[in-house]
Formats: sequence, C-alpha cells, structure tokens
Amino acid sequence: MQLYEILLIGVALSMDAFAVGMTNGMTEPKMRFWKMLIVAGTYALFQFLMPVLGYYCGYAFATLVSKIAPWLGFALLAVIGGKMIFDFAMERIKKRRGEETVPTAKPLGAGKLLLQAVATSIDALAVGVTLLAEETSVGLPMHAVLCALTIGAITFALSLLAVFLGKKIGNRFAGGAGLLGGIILLAIGIKILVEGLL
Repeated sequence: MQLYEILLIGVALSMDAFAVGMTNGMTEPKMRFWKMLIVAGTYALFQFLMPVLGYYCGYAFATLVSKIAPWLGFALLAVIGGKMIFDFAMERIKKRRGEETVPTAKPLGAGKLLLQAVATSIDALAVGVTLLAEETSVGLPMHAVLCALTIGAITFALSLLAVFLGKKIGNRFAGGAGLLGGIILLAIGIKILVEGLL
C-alpha cells in the first residue's frame, strides 16, 4: 500500500463526516468557530481511533465489524435524522394551528455529536484490519497508527470545511434546514447500511 492510497482512504472515509458536518452547519448557522473546531476534531478523533482499534484487535474482530457496523451506523443516523424530521413536522403542525412555536433547531450537543462521530466512523474499524493485513503482506508506507493519524487529519480538514459550507447554506435556507438535515442523515444511514450489506 502506497501513501497516496492512504490519502484516498482518508478522503473516502471522511465523506460521511463531511455530509453530517455540513448538516450541522446548516441547522446551526450561528455556530461559533471554536465549536466548529470541536465538531471537526471529534469526527477526526473517531476516524483516527477506529482504524487503530481495528488494527490492534486484528482479524478476530473483522467478522464482527463487518456484520454490525452497517446496522449500527444506520440506526444511529436514523434516530438523529428521524428526530430532526419529527421536530420539523411538529413545528409546522403547531404553526398551522396558530400556536406559538419555539424554534426546534437546538444547538448541537455533546451527546448528539458523539453519536454522529461513532456512526460516521464505525466503518473505519474494518480499515484498521485492512492495515494489519497490508502490513503483514506487502507493507505500509508508515506505521498503522500514523496511517490512522493521516486519516484523522484529512477528516478534520474536510469536516471543518463542511461545517463552514453548511453554515453558509443554512443562513439562506434556515426555515427548512432541520428537515433537509434530517433527510440527509437518514440518506447517509441508508447508504452505510446498503454498502455494508452489499
């Protein structure tokens, strides 16, 4: 495995975090820069830790990961996305009834952020097993932990960009951002499930 392949793996693994980060920016367009750094850093941390965990747990862990990861990722994102859609629908119903509504788009909390980070990085466990296999067969350009650190760094940069872009979009489409964000999270969850089953 060459360095460019590690970089491509990093980009591929960070795509789900990119999409979810953009959703967070859309639903919280006034997010401060320090919070954007925390969001990107959390995604990056999990994208770093999961391959390391997969690498050190080895082949015995590979079968379990391949069976559970798609379902777990789907379930976590479906719950978060479903709640966003439900909150949006309830707000619309209250508006139609003439009831006073309080905006349901709450700032991103630590619990929700951790669920998102796990859901978007769980497939990286299998990458850790792949790194172990590559190291024992043809070799890696650097130690597996440094490969995982590279993946984490790529995720950090792309996630930070995603939150920033989401904020810009969210400012324009503030009314429907919660609905759109929920649909995006559900779509990513379905994608993770379908990819895992195929």
